[in-house]
Amino acid sequence: MNTNKAEIKVSNLDHLGIVAGIIDDLGIVGQINERIGRSSREKVRAGIIVKAMILNGLGFVSAPLYMYSKFFEGKATEHLLGEGITAEQINDDRIGDVLDDLHEVGLTETFVGISLKAVKKYEVKVETGHIDSTSFHVHGEYAKQEEGNIEITHGYSRDHRPDLKQFMMNLICVGDGDIPVMMEVVSGNQADKARLAGLLQEFKQQWTFEGICVADAALYSEENLKAMTGLKWLTRVPLSIKAASELVESTEPLQPSKLLGYSTAESLSEYGGVSQRWMLVESDARRKSDIKKLDKKIEKTQKECQKELQVLAGQDFACPADAIAAAEKLSTKMKWHKLTNIQTMEKPHYAKRGKPQPDVIPTHITYRITATVIPLDSDIAAQRVRCGRFILATNILDSVEFTSDDALREYKAQQATERGFRFLKDPLFFTSSVFLKSAKRIEALGMIMALCLLVYNLAQRQLRLALAIAQDTIPNQLGKPTNSPTLRWVFQCFLAVHLVSFHGVTQIVNLSALRLRILNFFSLACQRYYLLPVPVS
Repeated sequence: MNTNKAEIKVSNLDHLGIVAGIIDDLGIVGQINERIGRSSREKVRAGIIVKAMILNGLGFVSAPLYMYSKFFEGKATEHLLGEGITAEQINDDRIGDVLDDLHEVGLTETFVGISLKAVKKYEVKVETGHIDSTSFHVHGEYAKQEEGNIEITHGYSRDHRPDLKQFMMNLICVGDGDIPVMMEVVSGNQADKARLAGLLQEFKQQWTFEGICVADAALYSEENLKAMTGLKWLTRVPLSIKAASELVESTEPLQPSKLLGYSTAESLSEYGGVSQRWMLVESDARRKSDIKKLDKKIEKTQKECQKELQVLAGQDFACPADAIAAAEKLSTKMKWHKLTNIQTMEKPHYAKRGKPQPDVIPTHITYRITATVIPLDSDIAAQRVRCGRFILATNILDSVEFTSDDALREYKAQQATERGFRFLKDPLFFTSSVFLKSAKRIEALGMIMALCLLVYNLAQRQLRLALAIAQDTIPNQLGKPTNSPTLRWVFQCFLAVHLVSFHGVTQIVNLSALRLRILNFFSLACQRYYLLPVPVS
């Protein structure tokens, strides 16, 4: 029997059915369509374009915006996006129009609307809000800031690319599953301290939030503490504050924490005119690491001091007083070291070169320094005391309601937002560098990035929750059972899953027993994309 190859169509589905199912569960397409409306000229609705961008963002390939059509070539585009939709329709012109429309209707408002419904649908607990900011660098030149748009400009680069212009993203995640619930894209030269307190107040209003706001040291300033009136907050204290610097050098004993490897000590503070508790925290693991780094710095500093002394020792001075004054000045500038045994020695100068005769009188005499570099034991000891230490502050004054251990536990969860930023900056994610030439489109793309993170973290949370409820596990990368797999690993498990159509019959191939088992822990919306039968209730 001869089979006409033209009748067989094979498309890649891979893990994108899981992503599409979560997007459907969240109702993102409908919410975007409702906000933007419909144009008689459009062939593909805005909500579908946003869904396509999220699929591309979570496709884990390097594909700038103008390559969206190529991303969908060979994929089950109609199956994922809707009947009649082709890869050619997901082009840069249509995407650009949708990004413009998103900017016009309000990016933060759109994202909050989606995240509010997501949190309600998935019953996510909003008890702590973790806020942080980061920078994303861009390629190309950008005009000056236009009214209503962010400014793409140079600023402090967390990517260590000061040569490139950038924009900033502020993000708030809630502790239950690291779910992003509020975002905004701002100009590349934003100062963290100038904005974070205001964003937290907006978060409290929009979410009727009564929990604890957690942030890094960028939030802690006199102005922000006053601006956060009415909020419960927990933040790290910058050691640039004199009282904080003195506290980390304190030799007062610390008490072991219930969190293994930590010790704490409490004190009260009125910094900025706000009553608060300061909790000095020492981490055993971090202390060991910091001491190793300190020892290397001390060794390096001592070598630098020796070089500076060597340069000084080669200089001529007119009198001993000038030589000693220069040595003392150098000594005071030295870090963790000082000069000792400072002495001067005469250097005679003669009219002729070469070795002088014994009876020749020098034309003049200059003076040079000799000295020894020694460590300042007291300064170094103070630095060793600081190792592994940091200070947390909170305006929750009841130490029974909110203990030092509670504060430390919540602050450690601050890594949730940082993990979100690392995810968005991953080389496999499409925002490792941004190629758009319009500031407002870059701003809108930032919102798409946050939606990708929302979909990813919700899917991962739901998988882990389903495994916990079933008291079940799946194998990890090493083949060992785990009840907390990363979604990225699950996505890798679905490589080479295909949608095959033959004579009008469509089926999924390469659904192994493990893949079927994993799909059972996802929602029905995800399972439908793999053509699994709907269970009869």
